[in-house]
Amino acid sequence: MSQALRVAVQGAGTVAPGWVASWAEQAFLTPRRPRRSRTSEAVLATGRRRFLRLGGEQVAVWSWGHGPRVLLVHGWSGYGGQLTAFVAPLVDAGFSVVTYDAPAHGESSGRTSSLPEMKDMVSAVARATGGPHAVVGHSFGAAASALAMRDGLAVQRAVFLAPPSDPTTTVRWFSDHVGLPERVESRLMGKMEARAGHRLAEDQAWLFAPRMRVPLHVFHDEGDAEVPLASGEVYARLWPGARITRTTGLGHHRILHHPDVVRDAVAFLQEGRAAAA
Repeated sequence: MSQALRVAVQGAGTVAPGWVASWAEQAFLTPRRPRRSRTSEAVLATGRRRFLRLGGEQVAVWSWGHGPRVLLVHGWSGYGGQLTAFVAPLVDAGFSVVTYDAPAHGESSGRTSSLPEMKDMVSAVARATGGPHAVVGHSFGAAASALAMRDGLAVQRAVFLAPPSDPTTTVRWFSDHVGLPERVESRLMGKMEARAGHRLAEDQAWLFAPRMRVPLHVFHDEGDAEVPLASGEVYARLWPGARITRTTGLGHHRILHHPDVVRDAVAFLQEGRAAAA
């Protein structure tokens, strides 16, 4: 965001805080739809695509293979194809795979979204596709998956890639990024909590992680500029039995494609099948 626009937002927030808070709410809830890579599109083209009516939206869903189902969950301003590096290794390992574009993302309908709505969509897609054996979530998709598990989504194993641990920090980061005055930030937080129906602080990972019993493997890069490593370490430290792999030089997105990360994540999910057998 340009400095000129930040100054304009700060000035408007002083004289018209209600209007700026409404603008900020709409901007905060509107994800970008990035250009889809040729590689991910090629993998998606090999899957079975369908549109499911979920949460009042048309949700694009892809599936591959046979066997215990693994649900791949993308992050904010992402799309299901971002996790397609996992598809072939999982299918080769005897799993079936489902991924999807969340509402307001990718090929799905909708204009706005939020972490609570993404959490509900994880559960909705899981129910509509037969229920997952495991979940692999990236960034906000990992946080949404964790909250869905907290609220009753049953899985046997989970892999989180660069998971945020505190949704309130996202509001604060956005407010700082666009230059919202403090009282407008407070109004924005109030709007987010009214939309969610509860205080966002209730969704902080440190509150629910100690109660979780699903085996978890966290992958997080030491130089992640979007979600700091300390966030992933919250899950690793407080989630009973969780393990963490710290990577270097992969950032927030390249971690999704690195062969070692994919291999170790698939091996972790295979451990769960062996243990069950």
